[in-house]
Amino acid sequence: MDRGRIEHLFGAIRNKRVLVIGDIILDKYVFGKVERISPEAPVPVVEVEREEYRLGGAGNVAGNLKALGVDVYLCGVVGNDREGELIKDFLRKEGIKDLTVKDEKRRTTLKTRIVSMSQQLIRIDREDVGHIRGDVLKTIIDYLNSYDFEYVIVSDYAKGVVVGELTSAIRSKGIRWSVDPKPKNMRFYGGATLITPNEKEVREMSGVEDVIEGAFILREELGVDTIAVTRGAKGITLVREEGFKNFPARAKQVFDVTGAGDTVIAVMSSLMLTDASWDEICTLANIAAGISVGKLGTSPVMPEEIISYAEEGEILRESGV
Repeated sequence: MDRGRIEHLFGAIRNKRVLVIGDIILDKYVFGKVERISPEAPVPVVEVEREEYRLGGAGNVAGNLKALGVDVYLCGVVGNDREGELIKDFLRKEGIKDLTVKDEKRRTTLKTRIVSMSQQLIRIDREDVGHIRGDVLKTIIDYLNSYDFEYVIVSDYAKGVVVGELTSAIRSKGIRWSVDPKPKNMRFYGGATLITPNEKEVREMSGVEDVIEGAFILREELGVDTIAVTRGAKGITLVREEGFKNFPARAKQVFDVTGAGDTVIAVMSSLMLTDASWDEICTLANIAAGISVGKLGTSPVMPEEIISYAEEGEILRESGV
């Protein structure tokens, strides 16, 4: 796989119509410096220097797809609040098609991270996690059925959007789909084309300690075509009917693993719409994950970054794909 091949693959995914559906999160970062301990309690005092908002959860998957050139639609739930409006503003600015549904009874999921010297000190979550139902669920399924998507990605953060009625509707649509799973919802994923659990999630869902054995069990139980186990420093293990293969990690340095799984499922799913081989898909997903963890917080990865990273690390010659 040379530079021309990578450019061909990323060129082939441009303008593919992909729906991301799931739990949309607004990530807030509060950056500051710590120079003293509070006299009130043995905790650091953070002097705030700046604040940033970013798309998280399903929003980060959509952001990564947009950076890759995909024509991406984002469907999920926001509240009738300032955080929901900030998400919708992000979508307008990024050119992501907005299929969000406003639920007057829910708050928008907000994760606030306090960061000093590139280290996260604490995270504060505001969220409602009850399953969606009624008109909100109906509207989401209507959106799913109203457009001619080429692929669907389900981004499940267990905040209530991913329910059985939704995945049943995806199966009924007869379209290929991927899932970034949560163990508590595994019963909803039957028939998916690809799922991307981490090692801990495989163990929880399969009840087996050995990750590869557990992935094969899950593949059979769920009727899933392919499982890509994300394994941190050990890379990705691809499990298919014919066997498994390990792809080593490509991270040069790790600042923050937040959102790395979002990057992996975005890259893998979009490349499945091309003539890429599984070796090529996993190699490029590993490179993208390596770039993602080298950034602080949720940040989309660009095709140019992937090509540059591959060339700098001589991965194009090493990979043999």
